[in-house]
Amino acid sequence: MTTFHDVPADFLIPALASKLGDMDGFEMPEWASVVKTGIHRERPPSQDDWWIQRSAAVLRKVGREGPIGTNLLAQAFGGKLERNVAPNRAAQGSRKIIRTVLIQLEAAGLLQKVAEKTIKNIDDEEQTIYKGRIITPAGHKLLDEIARQVRAQADESYPGLEIY
Repeated sequence: MTTFHDVPADFLIPALASKLGDMDGFEMPEWASVVKTGIHRERPPSQDDWWIQRSAAVLRKVGREGPIGTNLLAQAFGGKLERNVAPNRAAQGSRKIIRTVLIQLEAAGLLQKVAEKTIKNIDDEEQTIYKGRIITPAGHKLLDEIARQVRAQADESYPGLEIY
C-alpha cells in the first residue's frame, strides 16, 4: 500500500497543491502578493500559485515530522543569508506565512494542535502549552490518496522506487 512517505516530494507537492486549490478556505491573503518569504530573499515570489504550493509543502512536512511547530518549519523553509564578504549564515523563512498556512490547514481539518501540558500563569489563569501540530486522519487520507495517484509517474522517473 502506497503512502505519502513512498513518493518523492517533487511529484507529491504539485498534485497536492492542485487538490488543495480546489478546497474551500485556501485563499492567498491580500498581503501575500507583496511579501518576501524570508529575510534571505530579495523579492516576493513570482509564481501565481506559490501560496498553495507552500501550503502543500507544509502539510507534507507536518505529516512527516509532526508534531512540529512554527519555528522549526520556518527554519526548514529558510535559506542562506548572503552577508557580502562575510560567510553566509542560515536564515529563517517567514513565520507569519507559516502561521497563516497552519491556521488555514487547521481550519480545513487537516491538522490539529498537540497539547503538552497545562500551566498556571502569573494571573493564576490556566494556559495550555502546545508541542506543535500533527496531521489528522483526514489529512493523512488526503496525502495517501494523492500519493497513490502519482505513484506510477514516480516509478517511471525513479526506476529504483518500485522496490519500496
